[in-house]
Amino acid sequence: MKKISKLLVANRGEIALRVLRSAKEMGIKTVAIYSEADRNALHVRYADEAVCVGPPASAQSYLRGDKILEVCQQLGVDAIHPGYGFLSENAGFARMVKEAGLIFVGPSPEAMDIMGDKLSAKQAVKAYNIPLVPGTDEAISDVNEAKQIAQQVGFPILIKASAGGGGKGMRLVHNLEEFEEQMQLAINEATSAFGDGAVFIEKFVTGPRHIEIQVLGDEHGNIVHLFERECSIQRRHQKVIEEAPSSVLTPELRAAMGQCAVDVARACDYTGAGTVEFLLDENKNFYFLEMNTRLQVEHPVTEQITGLDLVKEQIKVAQGEPLSFRQDDLTITGHALELRVYAEDPQNNFLPDIGTLTTYVRPQGPGVRVDDGFEQGMEIPIYYDPMIAKLVTFGKDRTEAIARMLRAIEEYQITGIETTLAFGRYVLQHPAFVSGHFDTNFIRDHFPADALKPAPLSEELAKLAAVLGAMLVSEKKPAAVASADTPAAATSAWKRNRLGVR
Repeated sequence: MKKISKLLVANRGEIALRVLRSAKEMGIKTVAIYSEADRNALHVRYADEAVCVGPPASAQSYLRGDKILEVCQQLGVDAIHPGYGFLSENAGFARMVKEAGLIFVGPSPEAMDIMGDKLSAKQAVKAYNIPLVPGTDEAISDVNEAKQIAQQVGFPILIKASAGGGGKGMRLVHNLEEFEEQMQLAINEATSAFGDGAVFIEKFVTGPRHIEIQVLGDEHGNIVHLFERECSIQRRHQKVIEEAPSSVLTPELRAAMGQCAVDVARACDYTGAGTVEFLLDENKNFYFLEMNTRLQVEHPVTEQITGLDLVKEQIKVAQGEPLSFRQDDLTITGHALELRVYAEDPQNNFLPDIGTLTTYVRPQGPGVRVDDGFEQGMEIPIYYDPMIAKLVTFGKDRTEAIARMLRAIEEYQITGIETTLAFGRYVLQHPAFVSGHFDTNFIRDHFPADALKPAPLSEELAKLAAVLGAMLVSEKKPAAVASADTPAAATSAWKRNRLGVR
């Protein structure tokens, strides 16, 4: 057993705060790191110790693995939790941590290497007969050869970066005429984003749902799945709303996908928490997409339906403890939803917004959870992901979870910036979402650019507004203002209230 006594969280914002809280409950001392832009952040105040690691830019702070390890040596840290993003899926950093004699709360560098590259991941899972989307299993650079393969697979096809993620280095090609240009664009974007221009071809699955399975493995060969999350409501190939369980999976399909996810994890000797992502087509055929070798942003919905604390489970596994439960011990209880509250303008193609949280009041009450890292008066920095919070609701069933989310959205008060709260309300009330008949094209198919604009006034309301406006103007005239000797009865009750007169 490798008991962790002091844990450094190599991250920021809501995920740093969320990890710190679980560590505190386990009696583990904590260390936060921060950039100059996050000097007053909540996770900095919450940790037992906090150290500035550099300027605002992440490349000079949160991505400085060498600096982070220096802090660990100075403060007697024995383990690092990477959260998600930044260095969480960096196999090189995980190796540095282990070489320094520290515990990395995550999978092995070898597992990260295998699953971090989509092509090596495909090769690794072949032995387990995991269903794959038709396409190439190797990188391809010859345009003419790629064209031939695309024609064999059949348009539309996706050109994808092997080292990609978050929609980067991905191009949808509808016909042969645009193939060459799109392939070059994919290569250029992949090279710029990941330093690796390798691309491959996959059949584009029309109308797919994005279903992912949470897995958990220990160092003793035990691997379980913690059921699925539905993540089909996306913008720019990134998730905005997630739920668990999915409204379309049958018990049989859930078991089959769960077993495939366990086999994917077994293919790379996975330890810790990870997520296996699948595409589910309209005929309920599923295909392995990729594996994320870290904790997911949407992990709270899995925690809600299983009753587990995934961060605590990660820490236990990192200490060498075996899982305390088997697959048969796990059951789904209730339903959970998560809305990612981004500082973005949904009416302007979800462009990020920055500014000060002039008003910031969290929703409360039964079945509501808010994971965030901000408070009123703080600024949303331009340097990082624009997510403000994860708003999570839980109910005995999907209907109650949706109702609680709508109530929580109404209670959540944020001013000073644009957010995705109104978008979340729109989705949750849309017939396609309520019925469960939606896919990853929801925004394209059901969210027009003017969806959140106020409805125009009816003719009757417009006339009433004009009359009220005229009344307000007339009240501002000197003749209408009560003088000091005007009888109290001559001043309207509305006006007395407005002026604070009693």
